[in-house]
Amino acid sequence: MRIHRLPALSDNYIFALEDPQRRQVVVIDPAEAQPALELLDTIGAELAGIWHTHHHGDHIGGNRDLLARFPEAVVQGGAEDRGRLPGQSVYLEDGDRVAFGGREAVVLFIPGHTRAHIAYYFAPPAPGEAGDLFCGDTLFAGGCGRLFEGTPQQMQNSLARLRDLPDNTRVWCAHEYTLGNLQFALTVEPENPVLQARWESVQRLRRDGRPTIPSLLGDEKQTNPFLRWDSAALQAVTGYQEPARVFGKLRGMKDLF
Repeated sequence: MRIHRLPALSDNYIFALEDPQRRQVVVIDPAEAQPALELLDTIGAELAGIWHTHHHGDHIGGNRDLLARFPEAVVQGGAEDRGRLPGQSVYLEDGDRVAFGGREAVVLFIPGHTRAHIAYYFAPPAPGEAGDLFCGDTLFAGGCGRLFEGTPQQMQNSLARLRDLPDNTRVWCAHEYTLGNLQFALTVEPENPVLQARWESVQRLRRDGRPTIPSLLGDEKQTNPFLRWDSAALQAVTGYQEPARVFGKLRGMKDLF
C-alpha cells in the first residue's frame, strides 16, 4: 500500500491509499475532488472507496464529483455520521476492521471534535516498520481539533487512546497547522528542549515550502501539549492535575491564542 499526500484548499491534506497491484485507490477525507482525480489519472487507477473521519465540509467536499465519475466507489464513515456523509453506505463502529492494499486498519471511535469522529489505524506491516494513523481533525501535529460537538472529557479520552499507540506511528492529520500549533505550545511549555528543537525544524520545513505531515507519534508525546496532561509544567500552567481539566484549560487557552 502506497500513501499519497495531496494538498487541497488552503491547508487541507487528502490522503490517497494506492494498491498498485490492483490499480485501485481509496481516498481519505476528500476536501475537493480535483487533486484526487488528477492522481487517479496520473497513475492510471480506479477509485475503490472514500473513507471519512467526520462530516465537516472540508472533508466531504469532493464526494459528489468523485462519485459522479466513479459511482461504484464505496463511501464509509462512522455510524454516528449517518445522514451527514454524501453517498455513505458503510457505517463503521469502534473496533471494526477495514482492509485495503494488503493491510488492515482498525477503526477507533474518537469523539470530541465532533460527536461521530473516527480514525483508522494501520499497525506496522512488519517488525521495525511504522504504523499509520489517519486521525482527521482529532490529533494534529503539535495540536488538536476544536471541540465543536464534544466535551473536554470526551476529547481527552480520545486523545488518550491515540497516545497509547506505538511511538513509531506516523500521524497523517488533515491540516497543515503545525507552525501555529507549536507557537502556542511554546507559550505553555517554553522550557521543553525537545519542543524547542522541533520548533526550529518545523520553521525550516515551512520556509522551504515542505510539509510537516506526517509526524511521528513519539514526537507528539514529547512536544504536543494536548497529549501532555501529566506534565508537571503544564499542570502548573493550568492549575489542575486531573487530565481532563488540564486538557480543557489548554484547549480554552488555544481557542483564544
